[in-house]
Amino acid sequence: MEAIIEYISTNQQELYIFILAIFVGVEVISKVPTVLHTPLMSGSNALSGVVIVGSIIVLGKTDPANYLALSLGFLAVLLATLNVVGGFAVTNRMLEMFKKKPGKK
Repeated sequence: MEAIIEYISTNQQELYIFILAIFVGVEVISKVPTVLHTPLMSGSNALSGVVIVGSIIVLGKTDPANYLALSLGFLAVLLATLNVVGGFAVTNRMLEMFKKKPGKK
């Protein structure tokens, strides 16, 4: 528990920036019109792919005794993978809406 408190006290500014980024991100995403959701999902998939690769690289270079870094890296890989899979599913479903149905002109 002391290690967590020490980490928070030494990285207080970074934590404030992270929390502010969460609020700004939620505010920006909530203002996006519905028409732009599919193109933004494709961009999000590309960014999540980069996050997956970066997380795997960082995990490979992390000290095996650093359980916090290993846990956060694993969580980053897991969440980015879920985002990519979900994004492709949603994008595919949206594109299916624009395909012509057999028998219709």
